Amino acid sequence: MSLALLFPGQGSQAVGMGAALAETFASAREVFAAVDDALGQHLFRLMQEGPEDELTLTENAQPALMAVSMAVVRVLADDFNVAVDGAAFAAGHSLGEYSALCAIEALSLADTARLLKLRGQAMQRAVPVGAGSMASLIGPKVDLALAEAAAAAGCEGGGVCAVANDNNQGNIVISGEVAAVERAIARAKELGARAIPLNVSAPFHCPLMQPAADAMAAALSGTTVVEPLIPLVANITARPVTDPETIRNLLVQQVTGRVRWRESITWLAAEGGVTRFAELGSGKVLSGMAKRIAPNAEAVSLNTPQDLETFAQTL
Repeated sequence: MSLALLFPGQGSQAVGMGAALAETFASAREVFAAVDDALGQHLFRLMQEGPEDELTLTENAQPALMAVSMAVVRVLADDFNVAVDGAAFAAGHSLGEYSALCAIEALSLADTARLLKLRGQAMQRAVPVGAGSMASLIGPKVDLALAEAAAAAGCEGGGVCAVANDNNQGNIVISGEVAAVERAIARAKELGARAIPLNVSAPFHCPLMQPAADAMAAALSGTTVVEPLIPLVANITARPVTDPETIRNLLVQQVTGRVRWRESITWLAAEGGVTRFAELGSGKVLSGMAKRIAPNAEAVSLNTPQDLETFAQTL
């Protein structure tokens, strides 16, 4: 059974995440302490106690979600003898790509924590608050062609609107300037979609994020990236990559580029021969998407001690 490891992105955070892992496993506590040390911040305390609005801030949510994913990775390895190189591929949704790269040892834990803190701050600073927005286009008629047509309508008159996340059939996210996204929503509704404005602090994965991409390029240029234990299926290309310099460049492009998640899972299930997906970290969003995109594959979420024990017993 060929396995792919999936790592969640922003939106999966919740106060209390990682608590059961920390209570049960010393290896999880070590990960949370190491992330706190790397950031010089009591991030784990914020994860446990909140307040929720502070945890949801991009600069906190991104390293926090990575920390939970890495706690799962470490517990699997140290307590259940399940190593990441037993999988065929890894992939992560947006910030989850950093978690994936840390898990497969292309990036160190400390560097990953610092990069995500910076990434969150840079993404927040890139666009003035209230100038950008995002919306989820949902419904049975929603596909990439519909979303691209809606985004094109949003760009009429010089506005910025782009497809940000191609998540799965029936769930695609657009991002850009407020007025442009509003025009795109109107067009999407005409084409038979429902549109839900997202409660986000900035318009991620669109050209407005270029200042953040520049900041990440500078940060990544001074960060050690090594060849991963297993290939990463990258957001930008939806194809596997192992070359460190290519990984570095794709992480920069990812800030402004589309998350090609549907294509990534499709490639993994078809060309990659993956028959089982395991989501490592907070929430169940990616395992749910995997079931919809690749219905013949098994998909599980791993974020509690019982999840990990059951998973290890099946290998």
